[in-house]
Amino acid sequence: MNVSQETDELLSNAISSQASDIHFCPFGDNVFIYYRIHGNRIHKQTLSLSKYEQLLSYLKFTSGMDIGEILIPQNGVSFLKEDKESYALRLSTLPVQSTESLAIRILPQRQVPQLNELFLYPNQLQRIKSWMNHRAGLVLFTGPTGSGKTTTLYALLQSLLAERSVQTITLEDPIENQLKDILQVQVNEKAGIDYNAGLKAALRHDPDILMVGEIRDATTAKFAIRAAQTGHLVLSSLHAKDAFGTLSRMLEMGVTKTDLQQTLVAVASQQLLPLLQHDEVSTPHTRAAILELLDNNHLLNAFNGISPYQDQSFPSFPRLRRKAYALGYISKQII
Repeated sequence: MNVSQETDELLSNAISSQASDIHFCPFGDNVFIYYRIHGNRIHKQTLSLSKYEQLLSYLKFTSGMDIGEILIPQNGVSFLKEDKESYALRLSTLPVQSTESLAIRILPQRQVPQLNELFLYPNQLQRIKSWMNHRAGLVLFTGPTGSGKTTTLYALLQSLLAERSVQTITLEDPIENQLKDILQVQVNEKAGIDYNAGLKAALRHDPDILMVGEIRDATTAKFAIRAAQTGHLVLSSLHAKDAFGTLSRMLEMGVTKTDLQQTLVAVASQQLLPLLQHDEVSTPHTRAAILELLDNNHLLNAFNGISPYQDQSFPSFPRLRRKAYALGYISKQII
């Protein structure tokens, strides 16, 4: 079996296992391969270092990376068809010891789910949709990698466009799914299109809504704030462990408290729960999202340093998980 066939077999196995990511971790003369499945990292197999380096070179070549460069991190994208489904593969290398580690994010190019299919509690969906009535401001969706933030943003935009005509532009790295009637801009730093340059160009196209795929640094954070201040509704994602912690993350990026208070409409922090599958809990999905929703008075108090978790009525993640367990949606181990 040649390296192309071995790579296809590995990717096919990961897809059939419903893995969202593949991690290649070199250690000594071996490379350990892990799959991320429903948030859990599972060891799948071990390769020799020599076999891995053949596979790595092939993957770097097919995703547009420089095969000869092993001293700096690189990113690449390739595409795969498997059982009539299309997948985008986002690859990232990292120099370690005398070789490189590799991470592959598997992005199914299937139809974006309907917004009402994503959340465990329907009332949370209605809260989020009410935020979209703001003509300007910043709405942040936060959570760890793989928690479904981008899927939520996509579904929200599609839901909005089904209800009213709005000029919508997204800036993404990478574009994870093609959306109808939305201008999607691929961030490409090699070509000089970073988030900052893309946002400046997007603002000239008279958008009602701007979606910034992810706020990663101070420059993007400050530009998103400025876009919100100039009369645009800006939706974006951010890595933060919970809703209250999102404010600290933005302030750490150099956004002033005054600017944040003037622009931030709300924060939705998201977690995915694995659902029990039985007759009493009928659902077509294996996971559903719960959300900590920070808005209105709780948001005002948060700016004054008052944690929403002090309020027993605030639907925090622990309370939402306990409710899900009481209703029979999840197992006791998830609480």
